[in-house]
Amino acid sequence: MKTKNIYGLTADELMKEAEKGVRFIYYEFTISLLFVSFKRKSGVYLLEKGANAISKGLPFTMISLLFGWWAFPKGPKNTIESINTNRRGGKDVTDIVMQKAAGYIQFRESQKEKTMRHQFNS
Repeated sequence: MKTKNIYGLTADELMKEAEKGVRFIYYEFTISLLFVSFKRKSGVYLLEKGANAISKGLPFTMISLLFGWWAFPKGPKNTIESINTNRRGGKDVTDIVMQKAAGYIQFRESQKEKTMRHQFNS
């Protein structure tokens, strides 16, 4: 999943932002056509501390309300699930994003160590 609106922040900067209370959220939306219903996730959005997660998810809720119902039998079910997720402020995936950022930092540090050992041994 692609993270939206992080403005080129590094993994270290993302970790610092998370300590300040930002959250990473995705929203759901449903689009249906007769017998086929597609329930999808938005990209992951960085929400500042105190930001209204429900209003940020409103466009995805509107997509579901307009285009989600029109498949039988899954359209209504998927639409209601998407709307409920967004009504609760989306799905918080901050822990997952932080785990990935920490993994990236560890990988980067191990690569530096490898490079330093290789230069020392040469």
